[in-house]
Amino acid sequence: MELSEAQSFTKVDKLRAKLLKDVADATEEDKDEEIKSREILDCIENVILQIVTSLSKDETPVLVLPNRSSWDNVRFDSAIGLQMSSSSALVMIRSSCPTSATTFSQILNILSVIYTLVQSNSYATKRDIFYHNPQLFGSQRTVDRIVDDVCCMFKVPRRALRVLATSKGLISGDLCYTEEDGTRIDCHSNSAAVAVSSNIAGIRNVVSSAKFVLIVEKDATFQRLLQDDFCTKSSPCIMITGKGFPDVNSRLMVRKLWDVLHVPVFTLVDADPHGIEIMCIYKYGSVAMSFEAHSLTIPSVMWLGILPSDLQRLQVPRDALIPFTKRDENKLNSLLKRPYVAEQPEWLKEMELMQKNKYKAEIQSLAAIGPDFLTSIYLPNKLRYGGWL
Repeated sequence: MELSEAQSFTKVDKLRAKLLKDVADATEEDKDEEIKSREILDCIENVILQIVTSLSKDETPVLVLPNRSSWDNVRFDSAIGLQMSSSSALVMIRSSCPTSATTFSQILNILSVIYTLVQSNSYATKRDIFYHNPQLFGSQRTVDRIVDDVCCMFKVPRRALRVLATSKGLISGDLCYTEEDGTRIDCHSNSAAVAVSSNIAGIRNVVSSAKFVLIVEKDATFQRLLQDDFCTKSSPCIMITGKGFPDVNSRLMVRKLWDVLHVPVFTLVDADPHGIEIMCIYKYGSVAMSFEAHSLTIPSVMWLGILPSDLQRLQVPRDALIPFTKRDENKLNSLLKRPYVAEQPEWLKEMELMQKNKYKAEIQSLAAIGPDFLTSIYLPNKLRYGGWL
């Protein structure tokens, strides 16, 4: 007998009730007040003052930045994820050193742009900053890195610097909200997704009856679910994709939905080390952005699929599986050493199974069982019977 919709998602409802209890039982941390403009201006002025002071003493000006690339500089907190240590190692950017003089100039140029933005209470994208002096920066990636370095140096979110980034993520489902400029966004369309906002902090008046949020690793899978009207056929839900490795805005959006709705957040990723790492970034954060973990991570994230054990259980055809490469082996070995793996023994078992079998599979591999197997059988049954970790 076919289960009613109410019965179909009893497991999801129970999970939400548990999450709400966990939230109620947790100690409420004080929310950071919005960083005042004067504080940012003071930070920049102090940097310039130190440079001028060094010059007046006939000393070489030096900029000091926290090292955002070392695992030695982060600690793991199960309630928050990867956080930058207060005693993190530093990187010295010397104006007189041939290998760092250009970086020194680039940082000062960006500080100048940020100072003007904060003073005038206006915003610019990272792309705008690049075109402010493309010959100096050389590439957009340089600007992206330095803006994050400045955020880390001042211990503030990017929004406080009045710098925005164009989002690459998409969102769809049972969701409406208002942008900071008053624009009302409706994500209900089953034919086209909405671009994730570039100003997540400005979102207000969120309205949704979604039972859960589904993070989809790949845009191709997201589009397939969209075409199949998954959000309304299975249950009212919200789908979001960062199109692979997620940008900060996609991560901020998922965190925003969790903070406002407190519904379960599931991930649908490839059964490979890369997919697992993407899922871990949403759940626990990354080393590079560990200084902003409190606003980016969602420790309640659950692994819905594709599980390595699913490949055996469903007898996915062998020719739909992909043999491990050396790069896959190295990535998986690296993941197994991460500090958060011990917190997830069931995830560890799945990763060890993948390591033993030495093959991986994309989400699309389920099409080898049936063209609509993913949307008609796999995901509905996973949600109905609690097939997540």
